[in-house]
Amino acid sequence: MIYVDNAATTALKPEVLDKMMPYLTSKYGNPSSIYTLGREAKEAIENARQQIADSIGAKKDEIFFTGSGSEADNWAIKGVAQSGKGRHIITSAIEHHAVLHCFEYLKRNGFEVTYLGVDSYGLVNPDDLKAAITDDTSLISIMTANNEIGTIQPVSQLGAIAKEHKIPFHTDAVQAFGHMPLDVDDINADLLSISAHKLGGPKGVGALYIRKGTRISQYMHGGAQENNKRASTENVAGIVGFGYAAVLAQKKMAENIEKMQSLRDDFIKQVYNSIPNCRLNGHPTKRLPGNVNFSFDFIEGESLLLMLDLKGIAASSGSACTSGSLDPSHVLLAIGLPHETAHGSLRVSFSEDNTAEQADTIIKELIPIVQRLREMSPLT
Repeated sequence: MIYVDNAATTALKPEVLDKMMPYLTSKYGNPSSIYTLGREAKEAIENARQQIADSIGAKKDEIFFTGSGSEADNWAIKGVAQSGKGRHIITSAIEHHAVLHCFEYLKRNGFEVTYLGVDSYGLVNPDDLKAAITDDTSLISIMTANNEIGTIQPVSQLGAIAKEHKIPFHTDAVQAFGHMPLDVDDINADLLSISAHKLGGPKGVGALYIRKGTRISQYMHGGAQENNKRASTENVAGIVGFGYAAVLAQKKMAENIEKMQSLRDDFIKQVYNSIPNCRLNGHPTKRLPGNVNFSFDFIEGESLLLMLDLKGIAASSGSACTSGSLDPSHVLLAIGLPHETAHGSLRVSFSEDNTAEQADTIIKELIPIVQRLREMSPLT
């Protein structure tokens, strides 16, 4: 199997698993307990908290562990919106559904929502954000990088606009964390969501950065975990794995970026040179280092994925969270693609574990598959 769906999830790194194993076996104490096993677990959590904080330029007590990136998004958006005085909130049209569905929920509960459009590359225009702000705006949430097309937003500019107007700024950095440099002060972020399983860590653990002084309500009620802000016994092993995965990502970031960008750019060039009637989705350079997203005219994406799977290639047509939907991607529609073209998309997301030989094999198999599907299509 050639796996190139790393935007959906990554393989758990063996060295991360090694760090987790003691907390799945012998060091199984509840971190809220005061005896030795409990204190060992609590110390491991605090060590991971520091590792995450260091990776984004935050303070240790500004990091709060969650069960996922989606939970972090939910907490950030609902918690801030419902703690603020204003009833107007702003996001973009191409956010992950964990963000969009929160805004839809808040809209049903009396909030006014502005969805900022994007250009053909998927970029939000900072001037559009300035124009959308009102005296009643209480939250702005714009993702750092898009999970489907890889476009990196001008979050520093967007965050600066929010800061100028004294409006809390949240960014979903789940796709970006570990794959590009992030600093909460450079971004001007008040809240930032991340997840472990996108960078070689375990599934089922995420984190929310909350800048000190940000008004936000408690997410879950019960115990006093996470400084009384999120009740629930902590996933100690998962948190330990998250922290160490972040350390590894920071250590090898420059090397990994260079490798993935090379794979990405060469793959894009080969597709353009080999397959007519195709379109690269997302910004050509302002994109995540491992992300490639193409639309192919006259074919349907699900058939393309199934035929690639028969050749031992695991790729995607967009977000893993919408894989059961027959609707075209809301991201591709937002950047101006017609429905029939949006249905024929392919996302290849490389990791540092992929090779140039694997990329060449994908191209070799992709060319005849696209040709065959077009021969079968009534749209050709």
